[in-house]
Amino acid sequence: MKEWWIQVGLLMLPLLAVYLHIPPPKLSPALHSWRSSGSFFTYKTQNIFFRDSPGAVGSSDIVVLLHGFPTSSYDWYKIWEGLTQRFHRVIALDFVGFGFSDKPRPHSYSIFEQASIVESLLRHLGLLNQRINLLSHDYGDTVAQELLYRYEQNRTGCILINSLCLSNGGIFPEAYYPRCIQKILKDGGLLSAIITRLTNYFIFTKSLTEVFGPHTQPTEAELWDMWTALRTNDGNLVVDSLLDYINQRKQHRDRWVGALQSTSVPLHMIYGPLDPVNPHPEFLRLYKQMLPTSTVTVLDDHISHYPQLEEPQGFLNAYLNFINSF
Repeated sequence: MKEWWIQVGLLMLPLLAVYLHIPPPKLSPALHSWRSSGSFFTYKTQNIFFRDSPGAVGSSDIVVLLHGFPTSSYDWYKIWEGLTQRFHRVIALDFVGFGFSDKPRPHSYSIFEQASIVESLLRHLGLLNQRINLLSHDYGDTVAQELLYRYEQNRTGCILINSLCLSNGGIFPEAYYPRCIQKILKDGGLLSAIITRLTNYFIFTKSLTEVFGPHTQPTEAELWDMWTALRTNDGNLVVDSLLDYINQRKQHRDRWVGALQSTSVPLHMIYGPLDPVNPHPEFLRLYKQMLPTSTVTVLDDHISHYPQLEEPQGFLNAYLNFINSF
């Protein structure tokens, strides 16, 4: 009996170590360079990371990039240089709870707060009265929808939106299929708390690679960068709180889909059709039905949920063609 308890204790030690969390991995040179090229501003009591790069001299256009879940502004690194060759300023941020930004807990994370943070950033940069092009992905699509709603309602302090380009986001709850682990975590509770603490690099990568195409998988270095950014400031411990956005999408569907339907702002969708979260043809059929005035670029059949990482040149070309069309 005594030996049995010793064996159980020895087996529990590595699990306990994971539960209490090994320190996050060190930043790779690429990720360190990304952070060193950025800055922080304070929204209420939270430190928010952002990058603001000067770009084309002959242009006055500004683009703001809104990233997805569970990653960060680093999602845009493959098209960053290409954007700076077209835009006067290229700006991206890590939403609160993501990347290098603060990750408070407990905290009621909401799309409304993230939209207010974007507005606060542009106020901080002195750009609140200038027209802004929004380029968004996944979670960022929903933040963009809330920003669009505020713009259409002429809310005080809203962003003046010049154009909006969405990509592979669950903008229609009825055509959105979150991963199994997301369904478990989004409702919180003790099970969610345990899972977030037991999640490690290998579990994270298995979940993430499922939403990339089989021929466009991220490299091990890219996966470590994503995991490192998530682990920074113990971000893995707030994943379940962040996932409440799935419930918020359902609750505020009319507000956010209605903003897209009623806007006169130029709209575009860049879509990776192999996406298991927003699957083809259901998602695309609904998008064209609900938003007939929007233009759409469908990338190659093997491109999935992260088109800006899987096919950066095709994604960039599609976006610049949209921007140059009006």
